[in-house]
Amino acid sequence: SRDYSAPVNFISAGLKKSAAEDMSEEDSDEDEKPVKQEEIPKEFVPKKLKTGGNFKPSQKGFVGGTKSFVDFGSWERHTKGIGQKLLQKMGYVPGRGLGKNAQGIINPIEAKQRKGKGAVGAYGSERTSQSLQDFPVVDSEEEAEEEFQKELSQWRKDPNGGKKKPKYSYKTVEELKAKGRINKQLSAPQKELSQVKVIDMTGREQKVYYSYSQISHKHNIPDDSPQQPLGKDSKPQGFALPELEHNLQLLIDITEQEIIQNDRQLQYERDMVVNLTHEIQKMSEVLSHEETAISNLSKVLEMVEECERRMQPSCENPLTLDECAKIFETLQDKYYEEYRMSDRVDLAVAIVYPLMKDYFKNWDPLKDCTYGTEIIAKWKSLLENDQLLSHSGQDLSTDAFHRLMWEIWMPYVRNIVAQWQPRNCGSMVDFLDSWVNVVPVWILDNILDQLIFPKLQKEVESWNPLTDTVPIHSWIHPWLPLMQARLEPLYSPIRNKLANALQKWHPSDSSAKLILQPWKDVFTPGSWEAFMVKNIVPKLGMCLNELIINPHQQHMDAFYWVIDWEGMISVSSLVGLLEKHFFPKWLQVLCSWLSNSPNYEEITKWYLGWKSMFSDQVLAHPSIKDKFNEALDIMNRAVSSSVGGYMQPGARENIAYLTHTERRKDFQYEAMQERREAENMAQRGIGMAASSVPMNFKDLIQTKAEEHNIVFMPVIGKRHEGKQLYTFGRIVIYIDRGVVFVQGEKTWVPTSLQSLIDMAK
Repeated sequence: SRDYSAPVNFISAGLKKSAAEDMSEEDSDEDEKPVKQEEIPKEFVPKKLKTGGNFKPSQKGFVGGTKSFVDFGSWERHTKGIGQKLLQKMGYVPGRGLGKNAQGIINPIEAKQRKGKGAVGAYGSERTSQSLQDFPVVDSEEEAEEEFQKELSQWRKDPNGGKKKPKYSYKTVEELKAKGRINKQLSAPQKELSQVKVIDMTGREQKVYYSYSQISHKHNIPDDSPQQPLGKDSKPQGFALPELEHNLQLLIDITEQEIIQNDRQLQYERDMVVNLTHEIQKMSEVLSHEETAISNLSKVLEMVEECERRMQPSCENPLTLDECAKIFETLQDKYYEEYRMSDRVDLAVAIVYPLMKDYFKNWDPLKDCTYGTEIIAKWKSLLENDQLLSHSGQDLSTDAFHRLMWEIWMPYVRNIVAQWQPRNCGSMVDFLDSWVNVVPVWILDNILDQLIFPKLQKEVESWNPLTDTVPIHSWIHPWLPLMQARLEPLYSPIRNKLANALQKWHPSDSSAKLILQPWKDVFTPGSWEAFMVKNIVPKLGMCLNELIINPHQQHMDAFYWVIDWEGMISVSSLVGLLEKHFFPKWLQVLCSWLSNSPNYEEITKWYLGWKSMFSDQVLAHPSIKDKFNEALDIMNRAVSSSVGGYMQPGARENIAYLTHTERRKDFQYEAMQERREAENMAQRGIGMAASSVPMNFKDLIQTKAEEHNIVFMPVIGKRHEGKQLYTFGRIVIYIDRGVVFVQGEKTWVPTSLQSLIDMAK
């Protein structure tokens, strides 16, 4: 067995000298005397090298001894080196290691004697106490200082001496309250987790806990091993009291919970005080409101009782309708809420209805149609319910005014309508017009649908247009503003009766137009046009067939009879009559006249005379325009074909001028109509931007020509490559795909609109 407690012998790193040599060196150098540990200045003794090493300087041996610190660099005295001085200038303190924190080592290598001749490690670890593992890298000065103080406390005695004072942690009441508020806000899953049953089987015995938090509070029961008796020189060892600690911790927890619970109770009581304060204020307001309502209801009750007292027959001062209205106005103005909440229907039935019956007992609606409108309008504002149902869903049990009008006012109207003659419509229309803004809508509809319309329908059935002297429109049309579409069922029998009356009619009888004209705007456009085509247009065609065209002795009566219906029948129907029954005969007479050496001046007057018989709207129709242009072409051919025979002087020029003038008039009329249509569209707000811009390039040229007073018109019968030729002042042009072409010397040249205007000027 080896004695491992024996001291370790180290091998010196220097050369071994003899005693004589040592003595000679000591005599020669007085400064190199051996220094004892006690004589080393305190500032030169390192407290702790911040290298992690725990070695103590030893006085034995050269390496690692005290002499190593003191004699560091002493050999420099015999040389001229300045290394020691430079180190001191840079902050080096003799006796400490190099580096900012003195973490360097002076003797980095120590030799260790190995006992025996075994291999490395055969006799255990050969690491020295100053191996590189004892000098860890320090990240910062603060961490190094903290590590140094920690290691220093392990071997240095406490300067105060004695035991360490225990550290106590305190909790204030505010911290406990804050903790209680946080714990109170735990979510439901956390609360459920805190109440989980836990079985602990880690100890000798199985234990059951009812939350995970109880595991942290469990204490270890000390072993039952017998305690060693304290000897004479033995020191008392510290012992644990887990039961006492547990009880103390339990008392602390109970106290904390009581504090938290008291804080919660206090907060609850404060909230309750605030809530009760608000409730007191609210109940005070309610009480004040109820007292006011009771006072107002008492006053309303007094007024109603006063009205009932004055309604008695034995009362000397009976209540009138005007005074009753003032009482209701007072109720509505001063006691509005009570008035709206009260049962106005029963109140009005008991007080107002008897007065209203007495007010209208001698009333004749047809003689005095405005009687009672003002007083009824006043009662409408007093009694009508603001939330009245729709027209078709009236409810008399919820609205006092509607019940008043239906039960008091309506019987008088029924009696007067039963005695009324529909042909004397003026008085009845005036009566309903004066009451239309006062009577409820559904009552007015009932009067028109159930009382007025049956009377009118019966009268229309008995009407005969051939024998009755009073026109039917005189007693039907006044009802249009009131009844409007309700009269539609009457129009069909009226048209049938008129059609029967027109079977033997002749256009010379103007009375038919007087009877039909008022119905033009009443009937729908489709039904009116169908009626005209069936009953009027055939008669007018027969009249035109009977017309004889004689330039020398012309009778115009038949023509006037037809043209007089222009506003009654559509333009297309009138144009169809003229194309079929008038223009064939008229062109035939013109051709026969031109073939007999005519007087062209008379032909010109005859042509212009017939053309003046038609309105501008008819002349603007393309078919009529083509017929008159055909007549001009016939006259031009007649003038051009008379070669060798006698020709009236100036006839050709007159016909050419007539043609040019008439064509120019037609073109200007078309332009004016287009401009008028554009203005109408702009006034109606349709195409505002489009109305200010021409529809196409031709319209743009026409607009510019009018602005500069230049004649722009088509050349009749002249085309170039299928394109119509136009005269623009003195220039001949044509338009092709938005480009203006001007006739040059040999060919057509495109030009701009401004250049065209400059050339025309």
